[in-house]
Amino acid sequence: MNLSYWEQNIWLSNIDVAIIGSGIVGLSCALALRDRFPKKKIVVFEKGMLPSGASTKNAGFACFGSISEILEDLTTHSEEEVIQLIKNRVEGLQLLRKNLGDKQLDFQQWGGYEVFTERDAELFSTSIENIPYINKLLKYVFHDENDIFSVRNDSFSFKNVQKQLLFNRLEGQLDTGKMMQGLIQKCSENSIFILNNAEITSFSANNGEILLEMNNSVKCSAKKVCIATNGFAKQFINADLQPARAQVLVTKPIPNLHIKGTFHLDKGYYYFRNIHDRILLGGGRNLDFTTEATTEPGLTHLIQNELERLLRTTILPNTPFEIDTRWSGVMGVGKQKKPIIKEVQSNVYCGVRLGGMGVAIGSSVGKQLANLIEPT
Repeated sequence: MNLSYWEQNIWLSNIDVAIIGSGIVGLSCALALRDRFPKKKIVVFEKGMLPSGASTKNAGFACFGSISEILEDLTTHSEEEVIQLIKNRVEGLQLLRKNLGDKQLDFQQWGGYEVFTERDAELFSTSIENIPYINKLLKYVFHDENDIFSVRNDSFSFKNVQKQLLFNRLEGQLDTGKMMQGLIQKCSENSIFILNNAEITSFSANNGEILLEMNNSVKCSAKKVCIATNGFAKQFINADLQPARAQVLVTKPIPNLHIKGTFHLDKGYYYFRNIHDRILLGGGRNLDFTTEATTEPGLTHLIQNELERLLRTTILPNTPFEIDTRWSGVMGVGKQKKPIIKEVQSNVYCGVRLGGMGVAIGSSVGKQLANLIEPT
């Protein structure tokens, strides 16, 4: 591909910071850099027409963890580490809402529910028993004397589940399309270039700068590089990081839909919510972890059939529905849930491994990534 003089001069020359990935982390990083460096040239490279990971493909949960998830985290992390994980999620959501505003995000705080299947009676019992303990831990995060979690009776007519749900009064939901639209608009207003269909395939040190090579044979260089590709970052860095594909479906509009809020089911491996009089349902990678540990987009009959079965037998057992659309996104996970935010080599930095909490911590990770870059 041969670029014109104008194209080369405006977009690909004298780049101060190149950001790989135009998702929530990449664009949040770009905006944080613009706040710190008003005159630096910042260019974001995105391999897809739209963000290719999970930023526009997730369920839009503004959450910080269900009871069973927090309890599971406590088996592999200390109390202090879990409190910090939750605090990071809460602060990240606050930053996102501050940066874009609730109207742009279409943020709604209808609360969240954890639903337990009939076979999960033991986990259900353990979770209820630990509500006082978890509420006590969360006081270190929210400094709120009112309990965050409580027990509620099922008023949604679910079937094949425990008759009580665990309610989180602070959980919310948002429109991830509008979120990304808002971030893109802010980047444009702040003279940040976003180049789509511009996949960075490799980079190398070159005379004090970083040489970037694209899949269309175009080359350019930048003084600094930030990697914000989350589940796709394994090609660039050696770290405890694996891709995790998540499959999702959305129904056609359902008249008089009575389900409102965000819902976690089966330890959070399934999740659903209302959106525009529809039900969005995702998850199921626990059915086949091996196949879903991929960066390839796609759907499988195994998981899609299970999602439809859950809709039919558990979530909407008495309501006719049709599937409107299906898709998948790619997250970045690892043995630890703490994001990887560090310098990986001279002048190259990363902010990855969001652990399925990209909406909650993406803004914060982007800001922390930007803060790694020292003024020159």
